Order: sequence, then C-alpha cells, then structure tokens
Amino acid sequence: MANKVKTIGVLTSGGDAPGMNAAIRAVVRTGIAKGLNVKGIMRGYAGLLKEEIVDMDSRSVSDIIQRGGTILYTARCSEFRTEEGQKLGAEICKKHGIDGIVVIGGDGSFNGACKLANLGINTIGLPGTIDQDIACTDYTIGFDTAINTAMEAIDKVRDTSTSHERCSIIEVMGRSAGYIALWCGVANGAENILLPEYYDGDEQALINQIIENRKKGKKHHLIINAEGVGHSASMAKRIEAATGIETRATILGHMQRGGSPTCLDRYYASMMGARAVDLLCEGASNRVVAFRDGKFVDYDINEALAMKKTISPYEYEVSKMLSR
Repeated sequence: MANKVKTIGVLTSGGDAPGMNAAIRAVVRTGIAKGLNVKGIMRGYAGLLKEEIVDMDSRSVSDIIQRGGTILYTARCSEFRTEEGQKLGAEICKKHGIDGIVVIGGDGSFNGACKLANLGINTIGLPGTIDQDIACTDYTIGFDTAINTAMEAIDKVRDTSTSHERCSIIEVMGRSAGYIALWCGVANGAENILLPEYYDGDEQALINQIIENRKKGKKHHLIINAEGVGHSASMAKRIEAATGIETRATILGHMQRGGSPTCLDRYYASMMGARAVDLLCEGASNRVVAFRDGKFVDYDINEALAMKKTISPYEYEVSKMLSR
C-alpha cells in the first residue's frame, strides 16, 4: 500500500509554454483543497539541485492564470542527466519532505521525472510544449496559444507582402515537428508549407510554382517554413535571384512562446494540473497526464516516451490541396 502523500512539489522544465501558469495554479489550489502542503521548485531540475524550493499557498498563484511564461521560471540542466544528479535530486526531495512532484514540460522533462520515480519520488508529468509533439496526447499545453500568436503575426506580414507584391517566407518554431507550420499554413492560406516530416529539399519546385502563379496573376506568395527545415534567409535570396520577385524572410522566433494563453490553454492546463494531484493522492507515480479522444487520461511515462507521433499523410495531402 502506497504511503499517503503529504507534501508535493511542482516545477516547470525545458522550453516555456503559455498555460504553464494555469497548470501551476491548478496543482497548488487542488493540493491545498486536498489538505496537502505544496512547494514550488524554481528553475526546473537545476533549481531542485540548488534547493531553490519555496512554500506555496493559494495567494501564491493569484492573478497568474492570464500570464504567459512560468512564475517558477525554467531552465535546462545537464547535471540532472547524470546518475549522480538524479540521486541528489531525490535526496533533496526527501530532505524537504516532498513525497511527489508534478513536472510540467516535454519529453526531456519526462525522462527526468521517470528517474525520480525510480528513486522513490512519486512523479506525474504534464505535457507542456508549444510543439504538440508528445505522442501520448492530442493536446500539449501552449500549442493553442502559439499557433494563434503565429497566425496573427503571419496575417500582418501577409498584408504588407501583398501591398508590395512580394514573396514571403515566414519561419515558425518546430525543430523536429511541423505542427505549428501545418496549422498556420492551412489557417493563413499559405501557398507552400515546408515541414521537417515531409520536405524533400526541392527548392526548384518552389521556384517553378512561384513563377507559374505570377503568370496566372497572383500578386504575392506565402511560404510557411518550419524551424526544422530552416535556412529561410538564404532561401529567400535564392528565390529572389531565380524569379526576379522581391522575397523576404521573417523569423517569428520566441514570440510564439509568449503572450497571454488562450481560453483553451487555460482550461486544459487547469484540468491537467488537477488530475496530476488526484493521481498523486491515489498513490500513482511515473505517469503522464494526457488528453486523448476527448478525455483526460494518464499513461506510464515509459510507455508514453516509447510512442511515436507524426503528421499524417492525409493532413499533409489536404494542406497541399488547399494551397493550390
């Protein structure tokens, strides 16, 4: 029989994502409602190893649900990838009486959570990443805000691109996953969407399409390029040289991580945070909360990490059809 959890910690790790504060708030307030002590761990696993641990109450999370980023801050920690760092982290948890931790982050953060679980600290993961690339869940905290932020920015760039009759390449985040590029490409009506999962490097095909569209009377051309394809600036120079059409590259960058989270991100993150505390109170460990087929569910972290996720051929083919 699992020992009753009395004190829980919460940390955010890896890249920040809008909605993380909503998840933190839900963890703190659900924990307090269930009679638990709640501690905030600053700056992810790096802060854990430095014992940057603070007591939290309901007032600690007042007026944060609308804020982007994370009030606990975040950092990447190479030391925690080592066995010595993991053992030290578990020892520090025990020193501070922390029976369980909620880890909000991506796959790398879940690897760390799994190590803590193996060392006797009940650990629950929440999928917090704008990239939508965690395979066990249909939704990741921050994705909805990121695509809306990018979509609005792309609309603005398109306005000026149309006025100047330009070709615009707009690079969005997504190093190995093209979900932001796919969703924005469809939503913004792009002529081309370059995804790391599918792009074959055939730049000449892009050039031919731009020339053909100009012959048909099209006054502008919009290319959404995922970070994992990259090289937007040099690509723009080559396209302009080949077509004679003024071509500009815009890299949206880290603005996609910031901003006030959407209602969807606030709501889903809140539900996931509450579910994480429920799982800890049930004695669960080494689990990740997910939203799958319209329900909030949970998976073993090892099982979740072993799952693969990619953009379906159907979604890719539809995106190409719509851009013609």
